[in-house]
Amino acid sequence: MGWKEFFKPRGNRFIKLLEGQAAKTVEGLGNLEAYMRDNSRENAEKVHRTEEEADELRRILIDDLNRTFVTPIDREDIFSLSRTIDDILDYADTTVDEMYVLGVQPNKYLREMASLLREAGMEIDAAIQRLEQHPNVAAEHANRAKALENQVERIYRRAIADLFSGPADIEHVMYMLKVRELYRHLSNAADRGDETANVIGDIIVKMT
Repeated sequence: MGWKEFFKPRGNRFIKLLEGQAAKTVEGLGNLEAYMRDNSRENAEKVHRTEEEADELRRILIDDLNRTFVTPIDREDIFSLSRTIDDILDYADTTVDEMYVLGVQPNKYLREMASLLREAGMEIDAAIQRLEQHPNVAAEHANRAKALENQVERIYRRAIADLFSGPADIEHVMYMLKVRELYRHLSNAADRGDETANVIGDIIVKMT
């Protein structure tokens, strides 16, 4: 690559890649929600396949970022936003993998958390789509994503309390150890969604 190409602005390219990553995350979270309704191997594979496709978009973005000097927003912000979006789907994929391997059936708490995560993913997707042209609208969507993260955390605490209120026999203790980790995965996914919204907020402050 020549120096002229290195310094050439490639604004829309990065925004489009971030939009693609966010859209894949929404798709993956929709697949997670479907798995919580029907924990078939087919639905598990859909989550995994979508996560791999999102990873490929992130690799392309990082490659472009390493070969571009002029970016539409700070390169650190582009990298951070891509990373936090990627983390959301990583936790969704890990959740499904462990549920399938451990033979854990979906319960009402897992279904509720997965549904809220999909909604949060849709808000993040909408925020990124509006980031360039309508930053104030993007900020509204980011705030909605943060509110949904709070809802996930409330369900997480309720789920943990319910889990620890069960019988003290060895069978329930084993079940508790498995399910508590799954709750944590989805809570962590929500945390990454909150962090994504924070990065979007930081970008908007710099843009306006």
